[in-house]
Amino acid sequence: MSTPPLDKLRNIGISAHIDSGKTTLTERILYYTGRIHAIHDVRGKDGVGAKMDSMELEKERGITIQSAATHCTWKDLHINIIDTPGHVDFTIEVERALRVLDGAVLVLCSVAGVQSQSITVDRQMRRYNVPRIAFVNKCDRQGANPVRVRNQLREKLGLNAVLMQIPIGLEEKHQGVVDLIRMKAIYFDGDNGEFVREEEIPADLLEEAEEFREQMLDDVSMFSDELTEAILEERVTEDLIHEAVRSATLSLQLTPVLLGSAYKNKGVQPLLDAIGRWLPAPTDVDNEAIDLSKSDETQESRFILPCDPDGPLAALAFKLEDGRYGQLTYLRLYSGRINKGDFIYNSRSRDKVKVGRLVRMHADEMEDIETASAGDIVALFGVDCYTGDTFTGPETNIAMSSIHVPAAVISLTITPKDSKSQNNMSKALRRFTKEDPTFRVSADPETGETVIAGMGELHLDVYIERMKREYNAIVETSPPRVSYRETITRRAEFNYTHKKQTGGSGQYGKIIGYIEPLEEGEYEFIDEVKGGNVPREFIPSVDKGFRSMLEKGRLIGAPVTGVRVCLQDGAAHSVDSSDNAFQEAARGAWRETYAKANPVILEPIMKVSVEGPAEFHGGIIATLNQRRGMVLGASEQDGFCQVEAEVPLSEMFGYATTLRSSTQGKAEFTMEFSCYKEAPKSVQEELIKKAQEDKKAS
Repeated sequence: MSTPPLDKLRNIGISAHIDSGKTTLTERILYYTGRIHAIHDVRGKDGVGAKMDSMELEKERGITIQSAATHCTWKDLHINIIDTPGHVDFTIEVERALRVLDGAVLVLCSVAGVQSQSITVDRQMRRYNVPRIAFVNKCDRQGANPVRVRNQLREKLGLNAVLMQIPIGLEEKHQGVVDLIRMKAIYFDGDNGEFVREEEIPADLLEEAEEFREQMLDDVSMFSDELTEAILEERVTEDLIHEAVRSATLSLQLTPVLLGSAYKNKGVQPLLDAIGRWLPAPTDVDNEAIDLSKSDETQESRFILPCDPDGPLAALAFKLEDGRYGQLTYLRLYSGRINKGDFIYNSRSRDKVKVGRLVRMHADEMEDIETASAGDIVALFGVDCYTGDTFTGPETNIAMSSIHVPAAVISLTITPKDSKSQNNMSKALRRFTKEDPTFRVSADPETGETVIAGMGELHLDVYIERMKREYNAIVETSPPRVSYRETITRRAEFNYTHKKQTGGSGQYGKIIGYIEPLEEGEYEFIDEVKGGNVPREFIPSVDKGFRSMLEKGRLIGAPVTGVRVCLQDGAAHSVDSSDNAFQEAARGAWRETYAKANPVILEPIMKVSVEGPAEFHGGIIATLNQRRGMVLGASEQDGFCQVEAEVPLSEMFGYATTLRSSTQGKAEFTMEFSCYKEAPKSVQEELIKKAQEDKKAS
């Protein structure tokens, strides 16, 4: 298949809260575009499972763990789709998909509406300026109310959400939708809704449809003077409306809202039409690159790279997988083209690699292609690189701006059962850290044990399970450990001399200054030395010495954050002063001053959102209060309640079991990292005591 013209290409992501029906929707899109010939459910009763959930674990748990890429053709449109996970523990999958996509479909459940993960996904879309269409799914469910969901999009997400359709019946009476642009009723016939039938709007819906159309035209005409004039002169055309909706959607000023039920095969084909009409082609999006030939990453070195197949090659590796045939690297091409057999360069390492095999992905299947050009999403085999690497031609030295990687908040110690597991575990960890930047591996410097860190319990659970299944590595785990931080709360002065006299030349360095809390950021070093008492060449040594002490605080050995160090004066010796002497002086000054700066322990606080039947409202709040939770807000609607709270991560272990038992298994929760806050005195004392005991034991 040849590369389509750029204006007929769409790179879209499908994202949403867990269980809103993303994978089901993708499955229907693939069916209607002829990519698959039978529909399978996510929780596959037929033992097949959804096409996009190809991993065994995904089929068993009925959740998406890895984003999957596919492509399909709708009319004359070529669409690359990435189906992303809804669970916050796999947030990096959403993050890197949105980084390389031009547009997105935000799927919402017409009963639950805007949920906690919808808010996270919306924030990620804003970070990468991704225009989106909202699709209100599950209109066939009891309690479905698309108008309420539209209002929530406005209130909770601050989006200018506009209904482009209204439903023909809801719940079990849901039959189709009314298109407010063409003022036609659309029905979906056939066993799988494959036949789209247009009729006149039913008489009992006509008045409501006219009201909503007027409201839609009002909202859309704000972005088009031409449409405003046409409304006044009563000569509105479909094309005028589409143009206005497209330009407002691309400029992120409007979010068109479509409706349907993917599971019941309703509303998917109009969504495909809307993707073509309103979401951007690769040429409609500004992509920022960094010119590496300029030494520093300042604003001047950033520039907008035009999406041009004849331009210089620039492709971003946004996802890696270790497949049967070696490493599979997913690439988004921003400029230029890649042919099978070409030599390309990794702009980070400047390694020259040959493109041996170029493929287009369809979930876990692939088709070989000879060439790919700007705007496309493809994959390479056998290229050694990391997530976020940029590939270019020999004549350019640029990098695409990288992906935002959130910090890990939870860690576990893992120990292999035997030597065979030890080897397999090492292989698995090498692969997982390459594939997933939020999964970190380190060795405990004191015990030598292997520590894995990630975004949450489920995140680490899945990797431990994958080690067992895919690598036959049986590991034992310690209880989860929370990533604490230390900081200082008041200013403390230092005046420290490092002096060492042994045979030969000695060591001498004197530094004077202060440390104080830093409001924003982790560490800042200020040089206020006047008169050259500390020679210029030794000032970076002082900075380096202080920086080296931040890795382990003196209370519980946690990393230190939020510190400003100011160097004001000092003294040097013409013979005995050296880089090493001033580094040691800084370390000595830190040891002496840290306790005076009133250090405290910070604990990670999670934003927790619990949803369940309203009858358990009080019980849900009680489970959060027992865990030092601070309830931020609670709402009830149509027999459902939603409680938002901030809870320390250390208190959240085992919460799923507690919540299930107190709500008869009917409530569910999601959590994501919010911030670090000072732990209560009693908790700090407990942590310090435990750290001292561990030190004695080791």
